[in-house]
Amino acid sequence: MIEQWLEELMSSYNLDSFEAKNSYTAQIHLRGNLFQKLIWWALKSLPDEILIGMDVDPNSPHNQEVEEFFRSEQNVDGLFQSQGYCISEAHIVNRGNSFSVHHLPEDWTDDIFSSSRGSRAGRFTHWLHTHPNAPAIPSEADADAAQETQGVDMILGLRFSPEGPLPWFDAVEGVRRILGDEAKPIKSEKPKRRWFGSNKDLQVIGIAPSGHKIHEIQLIAFHKSGLAVNVILIDDDGFPYGWEKIKSIHTSNS
Repeated sequence: MIEQWLEELMSSYNLDSFEAKNSYTAQIHLRGNLFQKLIWWALKSLPDEILIGMDVDPNSPHNQEVEEFFRSEQNVDGLFQSQGYCISEAHIVNRGNSFSVHHLPEDWTDDIFSSSRGSRAGRFTHWLHTHPNAPAIPSEADADAAQETQGVDMILGLRFSPEGPLPWFDAVEGVRRILGDEAKPIKSEKPKRRWFGSNKDLQVIGIAPSGHKIHEIQLIAFHKSGLAVNVILIDDDGFPYGWEKIKSIHTSNS
């Protein structure tokens, strides 16, 4: 069952996805129950980053009404493999630091063909990796690894506490896609000393099964060419969270 607070954040994210749809060249639909699982996996695997292989369900194409509603004016058909189908399967493939996480263990490679497949010699169409206590913005290593992806690459950025050995790192430029609002300090009548980069005294948007307090969630998707891909978070019926609200806002603005 999906947490209520996460459903609300996914609704907000989808509204942003709709309002910015013409900034993208393609879209991809990710089921909300799977997205929640990705968040739990990311926090359970700390302090490591994790690499997750994802596949589509060939029997679950995008809902055509939703597809048309979120279609960009600069849409490109056939941009990536399995475009137009919902992501419905995910497996943790590797864990490590920002460089080693992109390389597949031998269990996931084919000895005969692995040398010609690059660092991601796997069977998966799409890939997601995590940025613990860091924004979901591609690094140079991320961009390099994406060249082996037939589908899209996704990055899940999480801001959480307790931080452990991973204080919040924000010294990176790029466009952020946040679910809901950026993490904000809790207002207090008493002044408190606050160390730079600390996650202490930040508003909590949710609590994970691991016990971590979640302050901010970011999610992006991109093609190996560098083009951004619009992520739509959908329910079991293929409709975006917040669908009725998004349609009503669109109607009132038309």
